[in-house]
Amino acid sequence: MLQDGGAATAADVVKDTTTQTFVKDVIEESKRQPVLVDFWAEWCGPCKQLSPVLEKLAAEAGGQWILAKVDVDANPQLSAALQVQSIPMVVAVIGGQLVDGFLGAMPEAQVRQWIDQVLGVAEKMGMQLPAPAGAADDAPDGAEADADARLPRDADPEIPAAYADARAAMERGDLDGAARAFEQELAANPADPVAKTGLAQVNLIRRVSSYDQAKARRDAAERPGDVEAQARVADIDMATGRIEEAFNRLLGVVRRTSGEERDQARVHLVGLFELLPPNDPQVRKARSTLSSLLF
Repeated sequence: MLQDGGAATAADVVKDTTTQTFVKDVIEESKRQPVLVDFWAEWCGPCKQLSPVLEKLAAEAGGQWILAKVDVDANPQLSAALQVQSIPMVVAVIGGQLVDGFLGAMPEAQVRQWIDQVLGVAEKMGMQLPAPAGAADDAPDGAEADADARLPRDADPEIPAAYADARAAMERGDLDGAARAFEQELAANPADPVAKTGLAQVNLIRRVSSYDQAKARRDAAERPGDVEAQARVADIDMATGRIEEAFNRLLGVVRRTSGEERDQARVHLVGLFELLPPNDPQVRKARSTLSSLLF
């Protein structure tokens, strides 16, 4: 928690959290401002690309949100409880509930876009966020106090029940239950971006956890025309941050096939798009290529 009137420091906005301190560092703190949780490990190459980006953006945000870092090797029980299947994995927690997240190392511009969406969700939930560091200096008289406004310590933002149900299901290892919760929310609110992303991520985790990854890659190499084999490797690439490779693999299938097989590849690719913000540059590029192939 930032001290009133003080500037944000690295200690304020970036912290290492553990199984023992997670409730205090993440759950309780998320009732005051969003907390982004970065699951990483020393051996993880993509983590070393993503973590510095998150730390930089946390410092720039000046207390609008907090970054909590979890070493999955040092905290295996916590990682298991949160169903961390691959890293890097980043989740956003607001009001004690997981509301969004992504897998893999995204470029800085895409991470910024995702964080903007998270902050938008926080504001819709009634959470008052401080202005970014330095913004108050240029504000009109009287605006500085408003910029420093925070959600009261005892406030509990109203969160859609589906988010809480999905989080509870994931905590008990029930990915099917989490998917059903997001599906129910989408049935009531088809445009809900958090539910769309949540469902896409749960489905990806369910699929990838069922694969023999070495066999999946062998099958794809031996059978380039097998849509299911190519889709499995696209899933694995997506879960490990190789987004462009995943998109290009399925675009190649669309290019080489027709009829039912082409449509199967198209549907799977569009499902992967849901894992990223709609204005993500890689999604826009892939959508444009897909349209040119289909029309």
